[in-house]
Amino acid sequence: MTAKPPPGPSRTRRLTVAQALVEFLAHQYTERDGRRHRLINACWGIFGHGNVAGIGQALLESQDALPYLQGRNEQAMVHAAVGYARQSDRLSAHAVTTSIGPGATNLVTGAALATVNRLPVLLLPGDAFATRPADPVLQQLEVPHAGDVSVNDALRPVSRYFDRVHRPEALIPAALQAMRVLADPVETGAVTLALPQDVQAEAYDWPEEFFADRVWRIARPAPDPDALAAAVHALRTARRPLLIAGGGVHHSEAEDALRAFADRTGIPVASTQAGKGSLRHDHPADIGGIGHTGTATAAALAREADLVLGVGTRYTDFTTASATLFAAPEVRFVNLNIASFDSHKLGAHALVADARAGLEALTEALSGHRVEEAYEAGYRAAKDGWEARVDAAYAAGDAHARPSQTQVLGALDALVDDTDILVNAAGSLPADLHKLWRARSRRQYHLEYGYSCMGYEIPAAIGVRLAAPDRPVWALVGDGTYLMNPTEIVTAVQEGVNINLVLVQNHGYASIGGLSQETGGERFGTDYRFRAADGTYTGAPLPVDLAANAASLGMEVLRAATVGELRTALAAARATNRPTCVYVETETADTVPGAPGAQAWWDVPVAETATRPAAVAARAVYDRHAAGRRRHL
Repeated sequence: MTAKPPPGPSRTRRLTVAQALVEFLAHQYTERDGRRHRLINACWGIFGHGNVAGIGQALLESQDALPYLQGRNEQAMVHAAVGYARQSDRLSAHAVTTSIGPGATNLVTGAALATVNRLPVLLLPGDAFATRPADPVLQQLEVPHAGDVSVNDALRPVSRYFDRVHRPEALIPAALQAMRVLADPVETGAVTLALPQDVQAEAYDWPEEFFADRVWRIARPAPDPDALAAAVHALRTARRPLLIAGGGVHHSEAEDALRAFADRTGIPVASTQAGKGSLRHDHPADIGGIGHTGTATAAALAREADLVLGVGTRYTDFTTASATLFAAPEVRFVNLNIASFDSHKLGAHALVADARAGLEALTEALSGHRVEEAYEAGYRAAKDGWEARVDAAYAAGDAHARPSQTQVLGALDALVDDTDILVNAAGSLPADLHKLWRARSRRQYHLEYGYSCMGYEIPAAIGVRLAAPDRPVWALVGDGTYLMNPTEIVTAVQEGVNINLVLVQNHGYASIGGLSQETGGERFGTDYRFRAADGTYTGAPLPVDLAANAASLGMEVLRAATVGELRTALAAARATNRPTCVYVETETADTVPGAPGAQAWWDVPVAETATRPAAVAARAVYDRHAAGRRRHL
């Protein structure tokens, strides 16, 4: 980080704490590879008594310095900010301000999502009075054994940095630490500066140096030479190596380096949900998604791999099939990751470095090395076989029939080009997308699967579109997710943010319904239906009209009842210049084409003892899979 020296002798400016913070944020930048970006590009806000006269007044005075974006739900504002940050490769971010009380606690889910996914967002909730003029005040949480606790303390465990600014002068170190964490690719996540409402409005004489331009330079650390040599030796001696591309490939803008590595070595590349699109789908070495929601090709290679090179991945349980996927007795791991914490997972040889710098170093050091021809020919043939299964799942069939969910994806696949971006997070769509979607370009595939938060898609699509205003953005949403958080449709309409919403109606929690069926739960409580005579939710579907709801919030709505109508509606949505919803009720009968089933296990514990036959049978299957778990040490 560098700061521009102040001109002349040190001077001061008298501003409120809120005014000083807004002015400070307007002068923060990141820089990587010689390109400079505003660190905090805008501030989302919903105002209440805890921030309206502080941060609200400061934003009013400084609209040119820090643009304001009006939200409808505090959690959704964080989702929008996270979508923006991810699309911006974590080089730019948004702030979010709320009042004290429910406005502040509504931030918790969004903060957890940001921190789990390691995406920067600055949270500025109001807080209880620092001077305690009355006790308690409106929305104050009284804790008998701790007078300094407020509801904002709920944000501590989900924030990468937390501070409460009790005095004006305390803002200076707190704000600098906040920027350090936001700009750090290892430390980043949600950062919270809790601002007592009286302190926000308090004036102070601030040193001019506080408002100088500050550039937070993001380095590309190279791997340690000895660690690099050991990794190269492991790769050269492996007969069945496999590379797993995680989200760190995208964050580092390492896609070109990965492609060069794959071209030179012939090592196959599987991708996590966050890493999908690191290679184009038609690259010979791309074998698709890895793990529970991945392809059969990737699963087979993972089971036989003697060396796994993880690049920018956290190795979640979906990636490792709950520690059952990497089954070869001799399997070893090399982890290239900028975070030491992740690089040491699975007992790996750690290569702590920037993803792009590390891949470039590996490619150079492996000059002349390539996997055996038979290995390469084998996985390419398996890749071709999987592509045939994708074609079958996407096949449209009767244009006058109701489409299945995979046919919805097939119709979208036939329409989009390299510029389109897909946003999704929860339900049954992530599994289908990870298996089937043919990613054409970097950042086309935007899946939030670290927290898999229902309600993320619509606000995140707004953030993505703000970061990529020239790219068509599609939010793929099931009815369950839509009902969780449709409020930011109003924001998209108000701001003219042209997002396309594909609203899939299947009358319930399809993903959890299927999981319930597999684990002996018999789909209990997962359908959106009336109660039947026996008291279960197995009656007729609820007569809700989500398309009418979206229209009531200001969206243009196109209803598609058949495959043919779906194609027409998707094309019309892509061509329009206003927020548009394509509403489609999907066919869920077993007779229609669907995505291939899970190619690897996922550990969801089943009742060890039960009286219902479905649970007893499911437990037997569970025990069989669980026996294959392995600790890689």
